[in-house]
Amino acid sequence: MEELVGLREGSSGSPVSLRELWGPYPRVRRGIRGGLEWLKQKLFRVGEDWYFLMTLGVLMALISYTMNFTIGRVVRGSGIPELKTILSGVVLEDYLDVKNFGAKVAGLTCTLATGSTIFLGKVGPFVHLSVMIAAYLGRVHTKATGESENKNKQNEMLVAAAAVGVATVFAAPFSGVLFSIEVMSSHFSVWDYWRGFFAATCGAFMFRLLAVFNSEQETITSLYKTSFRVDVPFDLPEIFFFVALGAICGILSCAYLFCQRTFLGFVKTNRVISKLLATSKPLYSALAALVLASITYPPGVGRFLASRLSMKEHLDSLFDNHSWALMTRNSSPPWPEELDPQNLWFEWYHPRFTIFGTLAFFLVMKFWMLILATTIPIPAGYFMPIFIFGAAIGRLIGEALALAFPEGIVAGGVTNPIMPGGYALAGAAAFSGAVTHTISTALLAFELTGQIVHALPVLMAVLAANAVAQSCQPSFYDGTIIVKKLPYLPWIRGRKISSQRVIVGHFMNCTITTLAKDTPLEEVARVVTSTDLAKYFLVESTESQILVGTVGRAHLMQALQAEPPSWAPGHRRLRDLLAGGCPTEPVTLQLSPETSLHQAHNLFELLKLQSLPVTSLGRAVGSVSWVELKKAISNLTNPPAPK
Repeated sequence: MEELVGLREGSSGSPVSLRELWGPYPRVRRGIRGGLEWLKQKLFRVGEDWYFLMTLGVLMALISYTMNFTIGRVVRGSGIPELKTILSGVVLEDYLDVKNFGAKVAGLTCTLATGSTIFLGKVGPFVHLSVMIAAYLGRVHTKATGESENKNKQNEMLVAAAAVGVATVFAAPFSGVLFSIEVMSSHFSVWDYWRGFFAATCGAFMFRLLAVFNSEQETITSLYKTSFRVDVPFDLPEIFFFVALGAICGILSCAYLFCQRTFLGFVKTNRVISKLLATSKPLYSALAALVLASITYPPGVGRFLASRLSMKEHLDSLFDNHSWALMTRNSSPPWPEELDPQNLWFEWYHPRFTIFGTLAFFLVMKFWMLILATTIPIPAGYFMPIFIFGAAIGRLIGEALALAFPEGIVAGGVTNPIMPGGYALAGAAAFSGAVTHTISTALLAFELTGQIVHALPVLMAVLAANAVAQSCQPSFYDGTIIVKKLPYLPWIRGRKISSQRVIVGHFMNCTITTLAKDTPLEEVARVVTSTDLAKYFLVESTESQILVGTVGRAHLMQALQAEPPSWAPGHRRLRDLLAGGCPTEPVTLQLSPETSLHQAHNLFELLKLQSLPVTSLGRAVGSVSWVELKKAISNLTNPPAPK
């Protein structure tokens, strides 16, 4: 039977059902229904794609996080700060475990699938993946050959693996090796050079060879093709502008590093956000992805951010050697409804904005969006975004110069037009080099483009940017280590003559625990049970305190437990325990109270040490560890106020 319908009294509208007319609270229900209809009309005016793009960004971030959550914490983030910590001699549990490999790959795939929404890369995770495989292959080799584990050889493999990780992303073996050396190691053995170059060359060659096999390229070529002039790529007066560009990139990198480290610390210390990250990380990831997806929606604000371009297309367009400002000075091309692969630069132009407006808006928005994206707990690389950000800085400066000198700069009676793409290349290398405190980004720019015509100005820009950044802020990776409170040994940045006068005797730990060979076993048992040191200094006698070696706590406990319960207290000494087979280790390296801070710091960095004993005329008088070194360096950099 059909439902009865009727008309409301005094209305001329469409008929309504009697159930609706006579139901409870009809006016309230009609008001809610009308509000929902109004909201639906307003939301769907922008098109259904917005919901799809927003959901895509949120879901990919959630999937990426979920895969990390099911495996463990070690697959989140970049991975380079943790690798730096490992190469300095610190053991991080499970970081190199190959069981995390699948989660890292799947999570990184989801991160990259978000495209310009999250705007993150893959350099750091690829380095982590490469290191995982290297560590696994090293363990397989050790088991197959029956050799004992060699820490030095393992570190050699890890440094080579880091070079492979960079080389397979950019197909750049030379800069991959140099970048891994600059970022990972304070001291590098020349013996490891051929290992790194061999592995990186194999990885880069296979990476480009796969593109040929997949019919993407006819032969092995550079990743980002450019067409800069070869005869006169730049005029001599432009060197000044390239150096100025480097200084600007250095200043902006300092602002970026400070804001990124401050915001990351705020996220970890703020009560609300830290609780959200501790209990509901998927919710935080979803909210951050929602904010970024809403801003980068192409028909909305995203049209002023070139958000329809992928990361590769961003660089392809920014490295264009034609001046967009001059091309649009007398014409106003419409903003295309669809992406035009032949004219990617159209994405940087809008009739309501000039080229300068879109580039400046891109820099302002991406500045804080990149900082927000670095707090999302997903596998992601942060090098490529800052490389593109620097290219946008250089492009903005290059376009301004091209507009100021439309015919070019006169040098020697010859006028050559300015190429903004060259400034974009220099800006990319300078800003990324300043953020990471590396010089090899200049070489990376040449390997990426296959052209070296801007070698001198790009290198000068990178040097200028590093001169500013390294004097003001720690690098991106060092800052992350500080915020995450990972073990690290800071550099001694003060090279004044007064710093050479700081000696080990000024900051060593004088309250050390020693075990003499004539110590009664009950006293040894009391010391072992009341302290948690991994090793104890072994001295010849209580009176002489002559250092003869170290003995491990685990070995002492095992030897004490093996002692028969019938031994009389006070009769057996530690020397009896040592004679019974408790192993000891000789002290091959020790410091003197007169050793300078710089010498001690160099020893710790070069040999990857954690602590060293301090002796005077053979007597154990103290010890120095990372704790004492960090405190001494901190007092040297920021002297305490006089009391």
